[in-house]
Parts: sequence; structure tokens; C-alpha cells
Amino acid sequence: MEFASAMIEDLHWLGIRWSEGTDCGGPYGPYLQSERRAHYLAAWRRLRDGGSLYPCHCSRRDLAQSANAPNDTDDEPVYPGTCRGRAEAAVFSDPAGMNWRFRVPDGEIVEFLDLSLGRQRYIAGKDFGDFLVWRRDDIPAYQLAVVVDDAEMRISEVVRGADLLKSTARQLLLTRALGWDPPQYFHCELVRDEAGVRLAKRHNALSIRQLRERGLTPAEVLQMAGWP
Repeated sequence: MEFASAMIEDLHWLGIRWSEGTDCGGPYGPYLQSERRAHYLAAWRRLRDGGSLYPCHCSRRDLAQSANAPNDTDDEPVYPGTCRGRAEAAVFSDPAGMNWRFRVPDGEIVEFLDLSLGRQRYIAGKDFGDFLVWRRDDIPAYQLAVVVDDAEMRISEVVRGADLLKSTARQLLLTRALGWDPPQYFHCELVRDEAGVRLAKRHNALSIRQLRERGLTPAEVLQMAGWP
């Protein structure tokens, strides 16, 4: 919570305001993902019952040794399908203790119109494979959590970085499998440093807090990010 509170403070410093959320409440709470397990579990059960999921026994080492390694724009490698043939999903009443993957429709073209970057096109099974929706440490994966949150919080437009374009294709498949209408998407170009490397925690990049401590004004920080 300490880091979350610091991020909220930095966003307020930039002049960004919102009408609902962790700090101000709203009609679609709770807004902390750590308090929304029941919501994610309900979605996991729907996907399990619909035959969209299977348990995966592969370790990180197994995946690291596969031919398809993750890159800077997509953290999840194309899964080689090692556990795809397992037919034991129905016997699980709870996802804990096992990785769970969404079975993508191989060869299906997933297209969507991004409000910033135009029409996007990905091929399931080629551009991305069966992806995680629940981790063995009993934590719902990013792809499932945001799909559930967007649908249940009535999000009409998702704004995020262009590095998540491929994740949008995955999430559209999840949204369809759950019987929900997808939001619209607006993917922003990434903010990069002088060397062209995107600003990210993994690269020990500058944070808003560091820029504040250097004496920059909110207007100067927004200008760096390309905001008018």
C-alpha cells in the first residue's frame, strides 16, 4: 500500500483526477485487486466449465528452455503446448496449486481497431500461445484480472501503453469466452530515454518521484511524456 499511495500522490501532483478508485470509493468496488479474489474465481469457474482452461505443470525452467523466449515487448513466451492435452480441468474445484492456461483457438485472426494506433491484427497460436490466467501461488494472472475488472467496473475505454497491444488480443479472446462486451482501446506510444529505451522499472528508469525531486514542474514532466 505504501507504493500504491505514492503513485496516487504522484498522479495528483501531475494534475490527474478520477471519479472513483481506491482513494475515493465508487459504485463498482472493491478497487484493490487483492480484495477481488471472489470475482476472479467466479470467472475462472466459468472458463473451466466452458472448456477454455487446462492445468499446466510446466515450471519456469521448462519454459525458459523452450525455443520461444520472452522479449522486451511481451513478457510471456509462446507456450509450446506441453500440457494442452490434459483433460482433468473439471476435477478441480479451486485453481490453487496449479498454473492454469487459456486454450487459444490456433490460427484464428484477432483484429481490433485501436483508437490511437489504428487497426491491429494478431494470429492466435502464432503471435501468442496459450496464456496464464491463474498462477500456482493462487494469484490470478494479469490477463484475467483486468478483463474481469474492466467488465464489472463498466469500463468503456482502456488507455495504456503500446507494449500491451498483444495482451489486448489475448483479452479479447477471454472477454468473448466469458460472454462480455469488450471496451474500446487506446494504446499510447511509450515514453523513452535519450537512448531510445522505454522507461520501465526493469531498466531502473526515472520515476515521476525522481523527476519531482529533481525540481521539474508537472508541466515539464507532461511535456516529456508528449502530452500537449
